Amino acid sequence: MIESLTCDVVVVGAGMVGAACALYAAREGFDVLVLDRGHVAGGTTGAGEGNLLVSDKEPGPELELALLSARLWTALAAELGRAVEYEPKGGVVVAETPEALAGLEAFADGQRGAGVEAETVPADRLHDLEPHLAPGLAGAVRYPQDAQVMPALAAAHLLRASGARLRTGRTVTGVLRDPGGAVRGVRTDRGDVHAPAVVNAAGPWGGELAALAGVRLPVLPRRGYVLVTEPLPTRIRHKVYAADYVADVASDSAALQTSPVVEGTAAGPVLVGASRERVGFDRSVSLPALRALAAGATRLFPFLSGVRALRTYAGFRPYLPDHLPAIGPDPRAPGLFHACGHEGAGIGLSTGTGHLIARLLTGERPALDLAPFRPDRFPEEDR
Repeated sequence: MIESLTCDVVVVGAGMVGAACALYAAREGFDVLVLDRGHVAGGTTGAGEGNLLVSDKEPGPELELALLSARLWTALAAELGRAVEYEPKGGVVVAETPEALAGLEAFADGQRGAGVEAETVPADRLHDLEPHLAPGLAGAVRYPQDAQVMPALAAAHLLRASGARLRTGRTVTGVLRDPGGAVRGVRTDRGDVHAPAVVNAAGPWGGELAALAGVRLPVLPRRGYVLVTEPLPTRIRHKVYAADYVADVASDSAALQTSPVVEGTAAGPVLVGASRERVGFDRSVSLPALRALAAGATRLFPFLSGVRALRTYAGFRPYLPDHLPAIGPDPRAPGLFHACGHEGAGIGLSTGTGHLIARLLTGERPALDLAPFRPDRFPEEDR
């Protein structure tokens, strides 16, 4: 059925970032409609671990966004905490050598100056935090502000709380613009949606949506896998990862990189990550990546060597070359707002992103300086 719809704001993407944009825009009084070519949380969100992290971010604009987002997540947890499996479990970043621990402590010192809570944990206290950690580790830094949600549940509940209209199974085929170049909505395979504001929350497909509006946003997919174990009694209390994870997050390499990230869930299974590689939208299974994940996890928690991995899934993180998301209005296409390119941090950064987009829609001053997130900051390539 072909239909023509009208609203104040159309959000393209029903993942976590799109859901947060819908929630905060609706709370500002806008009539919001959310579109997705698949289903709610059917893309990157549904293939994530649900991390809400400050621990992996150096001082700068992304950390400022993470701290804003953490405060907003805390407020939402009072409304939706149990429904979205919100767990303020904290994070523990472990070092295998004294040299790695010194690097962690220096990194944490910088973060503390930016408002992060970070506690150095000597080797002889590690097992007080995580009794099943491998022996012989040099120490760790504990981050009480790190938390976790179940991402698909979180996206669904934020969309429901927003009251926004939702249309799934709708592929955006064009961006409507008036003779002056201003955006006036989107065209889909099921009809047009007319709106003075379009929010690009299409994750790794954000570059494709930008291209429909005639602008360049160099979003690339970065594939990552997660191993899911059989349900277990609670044996891992925090999100635990190795110090080299931070370097992998910041890397520009297209090659496969893995660093152990291990955490339990409210439902019982343990989630094991993290891998990163740029291979386009290739969903084929990479046995080297999965073996590396398993080896890294058992190195941190030896008991996992006797635990069955029931399944694995792959997702595509929306990667931008400078590792910062694109947030805000696009001056090349007035009426187009970008909220994508968060790479693997989109769940955690979604609330802050949605809040910033809503403030921009109202014409109010945003809570953060958005200059580092400008969508037009990337040089135009020869076409």
